[in-house]
Amino acid sequence: MGAQAALLSASLAIAAVLLVLQGPDRRRRVLAAATMHDAAEPARADTRPVELLHLAASAGAALAVLLVVPGAAGIGVAAVVGAVVWWRSRQWESSSVRRRRARLEAELPHVVDLMTAALGAGAAPTTALALVAEVVDEAMTEELHRWTSRLALGTDPVTVWASMARHPQLGRLGATLHRSAESGAPVAAALLRLSEDLRARRRSVVEERVRQVEVRAAVPLGVCLLPSFVLVGVVPLVAGSVTGLVAIR
Repeated sequence: MGAQAALLSASLAIAAVLLVLQGPDRRRRVLAAATMHDAAEPARADTRPVELLHLAASAGAALAVLLVVPGAAGIGVAAVVGAVVWWRSRQWESSSVRRRRARLEAELPHVVDLMTAALGAGAAPTTALALVAEVVDEAMTEELHRWTSRLALGTDPVTVWASMARHPQLGRLGATLHRSAESGAPVAAALLRLSEDLRARRRSVVEERVRQVEVRAAVPLGVCLLPSFVLVGVVPLVAGSVTGLVAIR
């Protein structure tokens, strides 16, 4: 019973620490989310297995500390360690998630170009988005279907565009469509400007990566060239100096 009580106390302490670390604004959002569901948000993938892994890692770390450090001190240390493990585990990002995000960012300019072409052919923005969703990369298709499915059900496009504007990678497209829908400005012209901006931004990112590669390659290249410099420049000079000194003697 003592061990169970200690583990329960540690779990409650971890929950209290996490609640404090989240801050008042975060606590209000969590409580609001528990009592109400935003119907305007598209369905998200079930993240419960991942959250269970975070909690399991946190509880395991706390239990390990309790086994090593008994008593009240162990409960306090277990609470801190469990909270740190939970927080750090949530910061880790799998390589598949990073690859998917990179694919979405790289595909966005093509989506904008295709939508611009469809609008130029006379399609409405909602129709253009549905057409583009069928011909782009698989990851992008999955993301776009989150909004095309809602449009097909008759959801107000302004609401859908506002929801898309909150997407981490497609937010700029959603924001552009939302502004045009609310202001009545031509969508094709706005998307054309967005396409130019995205490509300029992409070029700057690529150029920055090239500069970083140049800086990182400087040291390895220097190490590789150092032996040849010594053999070609230093060794003949030293050998000539030694030969001259021997001849003088």
